[in-house]
Amino acid sequence: MAETVLYDVTDGVGTITLNRPDGMNALTVEMKELLRATIVRAATDPAARAVILTGAGRAFCAGQDLREHADNLAAGRGLDGTVRKHYNPIALAIAGMRKPVVAAVNGVAAGAGASLAFASDLIVASDKARFATAFTGIGLAPDSGMSWTLQRLVGRAKAAELLLLGEAVKAEEALRLGLVNRVVPADELAPAAVELAARLAAGPTVAYGAVKAALDFAASHGLASALEREAELQDECEKTDDHHNATEAFLNKRQPTFEGH
Repeated sequence: MAETVLYDVTDGVGTITLNRPDGMNALTVEMKELLRATIVRAATDPAARAVILTGAGRAFCAGQDLREHADNLAAGRGLDGTVRKHYNPIALAIAGMRKPVVAAVNGVAAGAGASLAFASDLIVASDKARFATAFTGIGLAPDSGMSWTLQRLVGRAKAAELLLLGEAVKAEEALRLGLVNRVVPADELAPAAVELAARLAAGPTVAYGAVKAALDFAASHGLASALEREAELQDECEKTDDHHNATEAFLNKRQPTFEGH
């Protein structure tokens, strides 16, 4: 059987592909465990300075595999601990990765599948993409961080509407709402995502990681604490070759070349 999650690195860009196209990349336990391991691999891979997360076939990810879930319910296992064992660590691994993550959403992103995209730093969507929170449609609350990420993307009122009603949002509407950063024709999605990720991969990786850390910290702390965290992160970045070399390049009116360290 083919691997349900693929990983490739080309020219500084690590690509993680959900690879269960016949099942719309719905997540089984095996797939969730492999996805988490692959995200951790990408996060620690020095050859990958930016990461793309995408899906094979016509869907990005339809969320939890409901057949597997129904078997757990029938056996009296309930959720079988998957939120804490799988979804929470996956969301934290994406959001906490100290390098940029670009979600290339090629089709349906529903439930936890949408959460994976929202946990990424930038989202490029195909004009065929659709986003649906989906949780209340099966009588569940959100997971994989959607209660945290969604309202930061679109505001609390719109997040409440999307979560309560569960209505699908097409790509152009997602762009208008601020759910995604760019919408491109379906046949241009892969090159557009690679172009964006390659641009990030050629940049100051440590500084990008610091940006993510600063935004994450400031989202739940006051100004004084955020200022102190910024100072700490500035000190980290100052120690990098990229900062020293870029400062010298600026003074000599040259374009800097970033090595990622």
